[in-house]
Amino acid sequence: MAVSLTSPLQDRTGAEVVRTPIIDTDVHVYIQPDDLERHLSPFWRDQYLNFGKRTYDGMLFPRSMPMAARHDAWPPNGDIPGANLEFTQMQLLDEFDMDYAILTPLTGTGEVLNFDFGLAHAQAVNDYQIEDWCAHDSRLRASIIIPYEDGPLSAEEIHRLGNHPSMAQVFLVTRTRDPLGSRRYWPIYEAACEYDLPIAVHFGGVGGSGITGAGSPTYYIEDHAGMAQSFQSQVTSIVSQGLFEIFDNLKFVLIEGGFAWMIPLMWRLDRTWEKLHKELPRVKKPPSEYIREHMWISTQPIEEPLYPHQFNQMLDQLDMTDRLMFASDYPHWDFDNPMRAIPSTVADAARRRIMAENAAELYDLPI
Repeated sequence: MAVSLTSPLQDRTGAEVVRTPIIDTDVHVYIQPDDLERHLSPFWRDQYLNFGKRTYDGMLFPRSMPMAARHDAWPPNGDIPGANLEFTQMQLLDEFDMDYAILTPLTGTGEVLNFDFGLAHAQAVNDYQIEDWCAHDSRLRASIIIPYEDGPLSAEEIHRLGNHPSMAQVFLVTRTRDPLGSRRYWPIYEAACEYDLPIAVHFGGVGGSGITGAGSPTYYIEDHAGMAQSFQSQVTSIVSQGLFEIFDNLKFVLIEGGFAWMIPLMWRLDRTWEKLHKELPRVKKPPSEYIREHMWISTQPIEEPLYPHQFNQMLDQLDMTDRLMFASDYPHWDFDNPMRAIPSTVADAARRRIMAENAAELYDLPI
């Protein structure tokens, strides 16, 4: 449950913490069928009503809660969680006096099998964010949804909205058909770089094949906890393909995948690069340097060591305090309260960077 602004500010251990500005980098909005139809052209509205979306099933396992939502996130008017602006304002933005929130729609757009309809679906979701959300609250910024399995069509949508002041980033999910270093996705990166937009890679997806490094899992916990595997594979692909030498202002934001795993991954990549760098002519320096220069990560789900002092050790080893950004994952059941997400042992300057300053710099937001 949210904590009232009049309550003492405490972390999860009960220790007092200093209030900072807040930029939430992962606020999910959903589009209900009526709203989707309203934003589709007559042709695609007819296609949608007669034939549906036709996608890979992105929900292989029942969520622990309907729509993975908090019990209290269902608006009283009957809307689904994340589909009612006023309720989101009351329960999140106003409750925690947030400076900004980055909208991250989970709509399954990238898994639509008909790429042409995928583009139409993306356009409808993007227009919905702009017209139904951002136009009514200056604290909101949107993500450009794209049919990411088709690079040229995705680039077309990025060009349509790349200069729109409401758009903060380009959005896709971590389980894609091919690793993100693949050339099929390069038109996305070229277009994003033209507008200096980060590429956000979010928890989710199925990609049309086995969703772990060892095939398809049996249990929901394997699906959920194993998502970090996909993020590690994507980071490895992005760096190994030398994307940051090809697109020198390319930026990635990794959302809802945790971040402690990044430490041993950077160690492993650096040691392997020392032995095998001749295989990678475009990777001209240790992979960890590219990661720390071009990648940002979100706090949710935040790793919680048994002993509080180990959290600071983890941050020191990560050495990305200037790239770590707060995310609540609202309205999902594993929502992180911004007043309690970061342990009190974290220094005030680092806390301020994590809670707002890093996101403000990345997304060019005044605070």
